[in-house]
Amino acid sequence: MWLFLVFVGVPILEIALFIKVGGAIGLIPTLAIVILTAVAGTALMRLQGMQALARLQESLERGGDPVGPIAHGALILVAGILLLTPGFFTDTLGLLLLVPPVRTRLIAWGASRLTVRVATFGREGGPRRPARGDTIEGEYEILDDVPPERRGNSGWTRDPG
Repeated sequence: MWLFLVFVGVPILEIALFIKVGGAIGLIPTLAIVILTAVAGTALMRLQGMQALARLQESLERGGDPVGPIAHGALILVAGILLLTPGFFTDTLGLLLLVPPVRTRLIAWGASRLTVRVATFGREGGPRRPARGDTIEGEYEILDDVPPERRGNSGWTRDPG
């Protein structure tokens, strides 16, 4: 039901706002405001999107949790979509999503309402990397001493000539 309200209510609200604002300031200034918010919002979205990508890369390089930068990046994308949609209500929501403290509060609110369940499959403990000092035994064969007819053509052996 809420999806129906969004698809019907938002366009009705946008039309009402266009009529009110257009009646107060005129047609040309109203259209100019809508176009300027789309252009400014796109520029802000690009700038903040690049910053969010840089924060994500930095977090991954440090081995940190990438959830925060990913959530901020997703909300910046939603802000861009809202800013490109013509209308005063969607522009206002889009501009609000470009304000980092608003995004942070929205992410915290969403996280408080989210339930995470973890399921693991496979053997207990999962794969284990050898610790320092562990000995890994294996067998090898020196291919330079093997005659060329026994080498095969896998592409992983050197050409004898």
